[in-house]
Amino acid sequence: MEGRNKSVLVLGGGLAGLTAAKRLVDQGFEVTLLEKRSVYGGKVSSWKDEDGDWIESGTHCFFGAYDVLYDLMREINAYQGVLWKDHRLTYTLSGGGSFTFDTWDTPSPLHLAPAIVKNGYFRFGEMFSFSKSLIPLALKKDKYPPTQDHLTFTEWARRHKFGDRLLDKMFRPMALALKFIPPEEISAKIILDVTEVFYRIPDASRMGFLKGAPQEYLIGPLQQYSGAKGARFLSSTAVDELLYDGGEIKGVRLKNGEVMTADYYLCALPIHNLNSVLPATLKKERNFFGDLEKLEGVPVISVQIWYDRQITPEDNVLFSPDGIIPVYADLGNTTPDYRTLRGEPHLGKSRFEFCVAPARELMPLSKEEIVARVDRNIRDCFPHTSKGANILKSTLVKIPRSVYAPLPHMERYRPTQNTPVPNLFLAGGFTQQLYYDSMGGAVMSANLASEEIVRTAGRK
Repeated sequence: MEGRNKSVLVLGGGLAGLTAAKRLVDQGFEVTLLEKRSVYGGKVSSWKDEDGDWIESGTHCFFGAYDVLYDLMREINAYQGVLWKDHRLTYTLSGGGSFTFDTWDTPSPLHLAPAIVKNGYFRFGEMFSFSKSLIPLALKKDKYPPTQDHLTFTEWARRHKFGDRLLDKMFRPMALALKFIPPEEISAKIILDVTEVFYRIPDASRMGFLKGAPQEYLIGPLQQYSGAKGARFLSSTAVDELLYDGGEIKGVRLKNGEVMTADYYLCALPIHNLNSVLPATLKKERNFFGDLEKLEGVPVISVQIWYDRQITPEDNVLFSPDGIIPVYADLGNTTPDYRTLRGEPHLGKSRFEFCVAPARELMPLSKEEIVARVDRNIRDCFPHTSKGANILKSTLVKIPRSVYAPLPHMERYRPTQNTPVPNLFLAGGFTQQLYYDSMGGAVMSANLASEEIVRTAGRK
């Protein structure tokens, strides 16, 4: 077949890069993937520590809306690794209170009726005001959120006059869970996009967890599939710069000075890493690349804590508007393979994983200080069951720049997968696609970038 021997160099071994490698090797391309770290997966990476316990780069919840991700997992025979939880969202509060948004197994929008009328916390008037604010979404659907990118979500909420309590207790942890920045900073478009999908698709807000580590149930199987079809994977291989000359990419110079070449180049790097490898001449020559410097990554902190008893029996994701743990889960309940500590059974006891956000002011603090604050927060949410509980182990992962920060007016700077350079393509959640910067967004961006390479190569 024509084009079968065309080569592609994929930069970045996160979910986007690995997905692109899979798509391209399926099309008969010769694929080489470069990853600067010793582990693959990027924001979805996981590894074992010195005790033999799995550590994750963050709390990975699988939204029902990620259809493209589940299509991919079925193709590599990995979908059975997802454990779907009851379709409800539970919020834990300071002092031990909580409220839950339940759903019905009915067509949209009736599936949300329990969340509106019997969540047990918000007054009917508050939920009525919130429901009224959704009228533009109901009428215009996905066409409406992009028109609100000039506002923060807090500004949008104030214009629609639903109360501060709803904003602080419901939407603050939602914004921090999605993009790690609070509602007074995040673009209204992001929250409205997600709300519209949850409103329109009944199962979109359902949550799932993997049976164990992403390395074993997603990243590893994806890499093994492509490797079996001939893809090459080079870890601990850092890129220094793309070599640009005569209107196209001529090669990639590595940090060790080696130059690698291919017919096509696909950058599946986080936005800050992408900006660091683009040559200055290319940024000056093309506004497309210069605009990428306006996108910045958000700092993220992830904490795991093992306790000597079970603090909550909840087998699902949990949200909290109070403190610094907006989204978390007891992996001792949600994730069967994680019911261990230092290689020994840790059954019936809690092993929490927390997203700690906003993280900007916390990044300079020590591990001990951050873990102590997280511990105080969880004891505040569960004052009775945590009484006398002891910490057996804790871990902390700091990522200075994770997903791109979707501040107002930033949507215009998100690039397409196809670039003005004919043999250069982009993938990653920050690129334009139907999902926000997420696992679903990483997969969809890789699908689109791969399709562009296939089209450019004249393949069917």
